[in-house]
Amino acid sequence: MKVVIVGAGNVASVLGRLIKKSKHEILQVISRDAASASVLSTELNCAFADNRGVIDKTADLYLIAVTDTAMSELDETYYLGDKLVVHTAGSISKNVLKNITNRYGVLYPLQSLRKQNMDLHQDIPLLVDANTEEAITILQNFALTISGNVSIANDELRLKLHVAAVLVSNFTNHLYTLAFEYCNKEGADFKLLLPLIEETALRLRNHVPNEMRTGPAIRKDIKTLEKHLRLLAAYPKIHHIYLKITDSIMDQ
Repeated sequence: MKVVIVGAGNVASVLGRLIKKSKHEILQVISRDAASASVLSTELNCAFADNRGVIDKTADLYLIAVTDTAMSELDETYYLGDKLVVHTAGSISKNVLKNITNRYGVLYPLQSLRKQNMDLHQDIPLLVDANTEEAITILQNFALTISGNVSIANDELRLKLHVAAVLVSNFTNHLYTLAFEYCNKEGADFKLLLPLIEETALRLRNHVPNEMRTGPAIRKDIKTLEKHLRLLAAYPKIHHIYLKITDSIMDQ
């Protein structure tokens, strides 16, 4: 397929590489930051333009990979008639595109994408949806060329998975951040925790999470919990989160 990519950030870069690797033809990269568009277009061997430039109207698919805020700013500049236009956001309805095309949808990568050092060999889960059955079929077939892990998910299901993704990724990473800061201040080596982090995540490939629960809260080990809370008295934010999560675990 011939593809135009709107955006030049992490999602646009990773998906662009996958699209190019799968032998599709990328015609153009468009970004409000012309310098970023130029860098990505050089890598993908295609033309580029900033938001004031002329969009190539000869593509089969237009992939909009911009921030949620920028998505709401799309205007008649991007009107594409009957062209298939999709965005890549997890929490935004496909209908945000209905004023710029008659065929629209979503290609949402359920993964935290980073343009630096991204492993292109992994099958990134791709959730697709569109406003017509024909468009869904086209988009699903396209997605299967860049990943072996493709599912159809409407706006409601995609939003629910986006919530779950925040819990398992963003919230978990926040806990890593707090633990890292705590270790630094207490003279402990955070890297000693990495094998534990990796082992806990890997176990989820073969077990459901509640089977893997360990620790003083699940054992209702009050003495150890009290020791931990005393240590955390100087860290009110961590102390508060520790109490809340402990209560949640013990209530189950």
